[in-house]
Amino acid sequence: MPFFSQDGELVYCNDIPGLMTKFNIQHDASEWRLFIDSSKRSFKAVLLHNGNRYASLPVGHSVYLIERYENLDFILNKIKYSDHAWTICGDLKVNSMLLGQGVNTKYPCFLCEWDSRDRAKHWTKKVWPKRTSLVTGSKNVLRESLVEPNKVLLPPLHIKLGLMKQFVKALDREGDCFKYLEKFSGVSEAKLKERVFVGPDIRRLMKDKAFESMVQDNEKEAWNAFRDVLKFLGNQKDPNFKRIVRKMLIKFKDLGCSVSLKVHFLVSHLDYYPENLGAVSEEQG
Repeated sequence: MPFFSQDGELVYCNDIPGLMTKFNIQHDASEWRLFIDSSKRSFKAVLLHNGNRYASLPVGHSVYLIERYENLDFILNKIKYSDHAWTICGDLKVNSMLLGQGVNTKYPCFLCEWDSRDRAKHWTKKVWPKRTSLVTGSKNVLRESLVEPNKVLLPPLHIKLGLMKQFVKALDREGDCFKYLEKFSGVSEAKLKERVFVGPDIRRLMKDKAFESMVQDNEKEAWNAFRDVLKFLGNQKDPNFKRIVRKMLIKFKDLGCSVSLKVHFLVSHLDYYPENLGAVSEEQG
């Protein structure tokens, strides 16, 4: 109890190194990443160990606060983020807020000036002007960054979900593959309408022989390439991962997939990914 305090609607850890010492763990900020997320039930900040050797450590929790720039600033100040400067993992919405960016606008990428509305160049132009800094008032930067851009990790889990969404959106709605998904156990009509598949859904599809027999031609090639890339977005980084990712992007293009922000990170920023994505994923637990 001495290691936790309350300020308004937030309960937070006031001495993170001291709490770790209590469990005989020497705190090294480079070995941990800060996970921030919210749900219908709570808004939370959790320290995750890189490589997952130790259990997660909750350092901030509220059942009233929501994902807002002001609340993120509040919680970072309370847990003394500036003293530790952990790397950050979370979904793209949280990352954008932490970097002071707007959400779903013309220049959503924090690494370059990728134009999300210039669809004609999305598959052909891979190199966009780099962002030298996140200047408030320009290129979708609305406020001062709360963290350094190089501390923000790309979210493997959400990129997986984004790739799956683009794959399903490109399927022929009258084809056997899409019709099979309509009857796929666990995927509601609302989720299918929005092409929303969560991690467990994707894992079940990977093992589903019936679904595998449904995909044909371009769909099959894109699906097989997607499966190979999932290993790269997990714990198995093949030495030829660049070739594997490029193959998937070609197959996705042939299938008619769009380039969302999550796909853009693979198209233009493949070198930004760390060596072992599974060790620094935002997939808590």
